[in-house]
Amino acid sequence: MSFSQSFRLALKSLATSKMRALLTMLGIIIGVAAVIIIISLGDGMNDMINSEFEKMGTNLLQVQIMGRGSSQNITEDEMYALEDENRDCIAAMSPSVSSMATVKQGSETLSTTLTGVGEEYITVKSMELSQGRFIQYIDTARMQNVCVIGSYVNEETFNGAGLGETLSINGNEYTIVGVLAEQADNTSYGGDNSVYIPYTNATRLNGNAVISQYLFTATSEDTNARAKAVIESKLEQFYGGDDYYLVISMSEMMDMMGNIQGTVMTVLVAIAAISLLVGGIGIMNIMLVSVTERTREIGIRKSLGAKGKDIRRQFIIEAGTTSVLGGVIGIVLGVSLATVAGNLVGITAKASLSAIAISAGVSLAVGVLFGYLPANKAAKLNPIDALRYE
Repeated sequence: MSFSQSFRLALKSLATSKMRALLTMLGIIIGVAAVIIIISLGDGMNDMINSEFEKMGTNLLQVQIMGRGSSQNITEDEMYALEDENRDCIAAMSPSVSSMATVKQGSETLSTTLTGVGEEYITVKSMELSQGRFIQYIDTARMQNVCVIGSYVNEETFNGAGLGETLSINGNEYTIVGVLAEQADNTSYGGDNSVYIPYTNATRLNGNAVISQYLFTATSEDTNARAKAVIESKLEQFYGGDDYYLVISMSEMMDMMGNIQGTVMTVLVAIAAISLLVGGIGIMNIMLVSVTERTREIGIRKSLGAKGKDIRRQFIIEAGTTSVLGGVIGIVLGVSLATVAGNLVGITAKASLSAIAISAGVSLAVGVLFGYLPANKAAKLNPIDALRYE
């Protein structure tokens, strides 16, 4: 028989026993659907993580000073000097002093994130203003009571008209000189619920605490590693060891997260692929039963001139057809469930064409691989013994 005749016969065989065919496909369906769902959710999660890192800035370098009992602490003037000396690789720098605070406006109170920053913080964090100006050098030098608020604070407290108004922070009145454009989801839990003041004011509010965090940004991705090396060299020279500080590169962290996620995805896909193995064993089992049930048919075909390779091809095509149909159902199910799951967890999970193509190819390979043993058994049957089989 030709390939098309063998394929039609395979479909006819599946149609005569629909329930058995469905149960045979079940392992393939579950395996393919699971692989597509995992890959789709993984890709969606990876896109979301990369998007968040890009918002923070891939050239961002975060310096955390731990101190660990050191008798000396590096000052913001020394960090600014480091920036000035390395303008070829460092684009901007800002101290950062963060704490939770309750701000008041009239009789209303709002719990928000209070951050003390320098004039270059807006550049370091790639922020945009919707109104007014940002913190300036003169504000930090004179410790002026001015602040910049996030869009959430502006909407919740001032109905969108906060520029020029005042806020009370720890009993001190601060004039709002700027409003930031919306950055996140404009909720109380997002980055838009924030108030920025000069870092000199923030250290005073915290009892003249030592600044323990500095944010740098490299001039480009190519100079990121060099900027980190320069900062580490300065801190190691100052403290005499690397136990007193930590320099975190966002680009390195993003690469690390990508590697970790890739490893986790590989493990999850491997676990899901076990279902394909189970499905392949199910196909092999049913095909062995089918060979037994059709022994006389095989004997008749061989007595009429069919060769072993013809019988083998027929059963391999049947096994492959069963597996491919299961794969198609699994792909449809996987794409649908991936979209639903993505909406539930709040990410965009779309099945890639590569994931679909790989799933379809694997399902066909499983059918052919596990169908070969029964097909080979059928091909080797003696026609006389097959005709006598009851």
